[in-house]
Amino acid sequence: MSPFGKAATFSAFVIVAACAQNHDLGFQDTPMLPGLPFHVHDDRRPHPHVVTPAAQPGGAPSDAIVLFDGKNMSAWISHHSNITKGGSTGAPEWKLENGYMEAVPHTGDIATKEKFGDCQLHVEWAAPPEIVGNSQARGNSGVFLASIGSGDAGYELQVLDCYNNKTYVNGQTGSIYKQSIPLANACKKPGEWQTYDVIWTAPRFNDDGSVKSPARVTAFHNGVLVQNNYELKGVTMYIGQPFYKKHGASPIKLQAHGDPSEPISYRNIWVRPL
Repeated sequence: MSPFGKAATFSAFVIVAACAQNHDLGFQDTPMLPGLPFHVHDDRRPHPHVVTPAAQPGGAPSDAIVLFDGKNMSAWISHHSNITKGGSTGAPEWKLENGYMEAVPHTGDIATKEKFGDCQLHVEWAAPPEIVGNSQARGNSGVFLASIGSGDAGYELQVLDCYNNKTYVNGQTGSIYKQSIPLANACKKPGEWQTYDVIWTAPRFNDDGSVKSPARVTAFHNGVLVQNNYELKGVTMYIGQPFYKKHGASPIKLQAHGDPSEPISYRNIWVRPL
């Protein structure tokens, strides 16, 4: 074979290899995807951004906003509570010790300084180890996925000690308060750390204030699915019918309920805006 023949053979091999490699990344000789400007195997589609997972389960991934890491409460402000009548707009009055923060009796709620829309939220909490009270008066708190005004205006994922403790089912641990009963009771014993992992889809509103699309929530309690893409009927109400009013991005809030049991504790809180 002449040198030119060898060169031509090598060039053809490179071209074929390159085509095969590109084919692995996608190709365009396939039908168009309905409603999208791409083919079924289109190599022009943008790739997802890379996120580095945490070294330990439950840790914050590389693109998360850490709201509480056990060192300080700089991401939070005090928030007025309709229940305890405490709270203002200053620094949080909760106690910080040993890597967790704890609600202090007769103080207010706490809310994030930053506002969020759709997000992935991770929260760890522990009911007090001493069993005092029953039903709603035992380790009561709440994670407000969006706090949209004073007091408890917003959308609450209930926190409660429901380990061998019965209460009304749409107010137990893992419920969307007074709206959606949890799919399971996954409570650990009082004093043990528990996790919420939540996917929150915020509501959308038209210019006239009407609902364009309602809020939705999927939630896992200690790894167990308790809310499966539930469509909220509006804000969570203690008494009365839920309703929507137009709002935008909102703080995340933790409730100081003020029941007679010992205070609730929180740690390792992070959020990924979606």
